[in-house]
Amino acid sequence: MFHLKKNAIANNKIITANPKTSVEIDFENHLPLPFTDRRACDRRFTDRRACDRKKIKKITILIPCYNEEKGLGNVIDGVPLKKLVYFGYKTEIIVINNNSSDNTIKIAREKGVKIVSEKKQGKGNALKTGFRNVSNDTDYVLMLDGDNTYKSEEIFRLIEPLENGFCDVILGSRLEGKINDRSFSLFNRIGNWLFTFFIRRFYFANITDTCTGYFAWKKKVVDELAPHIKSSGFAIEVEMITKMAKLGYKMYSVPITYDRREGHSKLSPILDGAKIICMLFKNLTWKPSFSNDDSKIEKRYLKNLVKK
Repeated sequence: MFHLKKNAIANNKIITANPKTSVEIDFENHLPLPFTDRRACDRRFTDRRACDRKKIKKITILIPCYNEEKGLGNVIDGVPLKKLVYFGYKTEIIVINNNSSDNTIKIAREKGVKIVSEKKQGKGNALKTGFRNVSNDTDYVLMLDGDNTYKSEEIFRLIEPLENGFCDVILGSRLEGKINDRSFSLFNRIGNWLFTFFIRRFYFANITDTCTGYFAWKKKVVDELAPHIKSSGFAIEVEMITKMAKLGYKMYSVPITYDRREGHSKLSPILDGAKIICMLFKNLTWKPSFSNDDSKIEKRYLKNLVKK
């Protein structure tokens, strides 16, 4: 007994004798760390997680803009760049200027983001131009409006399910989330409910907000979807959702915050609502055209048809 006790004391002396190696020795012997060593160890492994990445991944953020001088600065400032870097992401922000006549371009330049222009008017045209400017080294593509209705601070909420392989596309849902300051009228809410019911019933897409302007995609989805996009205006969201459903992509929604827009709305509820309805019915019979290089996409599309 005395011999064992003496060895234990000796072992303790060895562990604490050299503070420079005490952390390593403690791990080898599976013994609890002293408080001071534990703090040093936490810092060491936190730094390792932050810096020693197998691969730094890239997020490209698309912000289509038409006269968004009041909200654009807040959207860009809200992107959590330091947090993204800490978790191993680099970020590129692209503002797509769609014939803005106010200070939208000036604000984007002051913020140091990339600016591209699209002369053909319409959100759909602007977004298609944004897709063409996404770099090949991008892993995830994210889109939100420049009027500060959607919160760029909540980017991680949309990226996390993609990063974990849960799905291919994430939509930010206002109807599941927090709507501030009566920013969503009853008329628009009812219309959105009806459109969403239609898509869930006839396209079998598990989403809860059809007209959202907050999307996140895996890059491969954007590459495969972009050639099929034809909409020039606000029907772009419904076209993307219905065609992604037809192509068999896994889509889900996450709750987000929705605020009153900064600036004037460009949406015409009656006219744009009619275009959305037409798009919903039109794409029920839509079939993608495939080239010889699209065999994987074609197999997924056919597999999706069999499931339905």
